[in-house]
Amino acid sequence: MNFDMHGFAAILAQRLPIRSDSPEGTEAAAAAIARQLPPGTVIALHGTLGAGKTVFARGFARALGIVEPVSSPTFTLVQEYPFPGGVLYHLDLYRIDNSTNALAFGVDEYLYDKRAYTLVEWPERIMDILPPHTLHLLLRPLQGQNQRELSLAGF
Repeated sequence: MNFDMHGFAAILAQRLPIRSDSPEGTEAAAAAIARQLPPGTVIALHGTLGAGKTVFARGFARALGIVEPVSSPTFTLVQEYPFPGGVLYHLDLYRIDNSTNALAFGVDEYLYDKRAYTLVEWPERIMDILPPHTLHLLLRPLQGQNQRELSLAGF
């Protein structure tokens, strides 16, 4: 299947920003996005601590049929979630200083796996080595405790 990532980004940008009033709403938005994307997709999740990046990852995983608990891989750097037909990689680069350190642990294997979906928390640490087709999503807390806004960045 030939997939036009820039075309998809343009369509997605028309539907964003999405406002969520709950973690379940953020998960639902992530699931809706996941259902539209092909394997090989890399999504850079931008946002502050507590912005909802791991909640987004959980919703994305559920859309792929992954039922096991999804948690932030802050101390392990990467969690792998196999599902029929592929794998979801969830990377948390909070403890990585730069792309040189990320490459030392093999981050490029996760970024260029054509059968995988890759979600990257704290992508700012490796912006210089992210694939050109990476989608950049910004998760931003709003005034309400559970309110979030999801928007497409860089397009």
